[in-house]
Amino acid sequence: MEQWIDQGIVLSARAHGEGGAVLSLLTEKHGRHNGYVHGAKSSKMRGLMEAGTILEVEWKSRVADQLGHFAFEHGKNTAAMILGDPMKLAALLSACSLCDATLPEREGHPGLFNGMKALLDTLQSEIWGAAYVLWELALLKELGFGLDLTRCVAGGDSRTLTYVSPKSGCAVSLKEGYPYKDKLLLIPDFLKPEPVKEIDEEEILKGLKMTGYFLENWVFAHHSQGVPAPRLRFASVFAKKYNPAAESAA
Repeated sequence: MEQWIDQGIVLSARAHGEGGAVLSLLTEKHGRHNGYVHGAKSSKMRGLMEAGTILEVEWKSRVADQLGHFAFEHGKNTAAMILGDPMKLAALLSACSLCDATLPEREGHPGLFNGMKALLDTLQSEIWGAAYVLWELALLKELGFGLDLTRCVAGGDSRTLTYVSPKSGCAVSLKEGYPYKDKLLLIPDFLKPEPVKEIDEEEILKGLKMTGYFLENWVFAHHSQGVPAPRLRFASVFAKKYNPAAESAA
């Protein structure tokens, strides 16, 4: 009998059989892991199986490579804490869907797990938008697609980093990048070397466009399903709310 106990974050749940479901978790020690849950349609279980819920879970299987079963009794439903803010809820669903779609099953990612927990906490704060962009940057790095926003790839002044090259994922300074600005992505102010005191929605939107480009063209370039719908929806509703002119023009 194979067995372990771990902490996990619910990424998704899909119905399986008459009363069960297959639950996808991002666990601290065992990576993204699937397991079958009995009685998933009960009112108690449905509340525990919502995306973003943090569980103390036990997994059992007769052999290691089988689906196995999850068992749990309690959990912290983070989605319930932000139900009054559709934008934050959309961000939560986006993050869960990205993990579910990109992480290989049973491959350890303890850093990403801890980063996801931190994001769930930060979604309840005023800096949640910038935190989400930083989390996507961490996800890109974890997947082997890290961006270099610390220096100018063209040898320019690192104090004036303004753009990102869509080809290399490296930063470009204002002077060196300006002639090609229409072909480059913008770096949000909160990711530049010089610190900023306030982070507005326009800067968050720049960050979402930047990370969204690399998710689409690097991470999901060869995925048949493409970028998960919750991530597309989050970016769309954020742009529509905070920059409706740009959204309608697109």
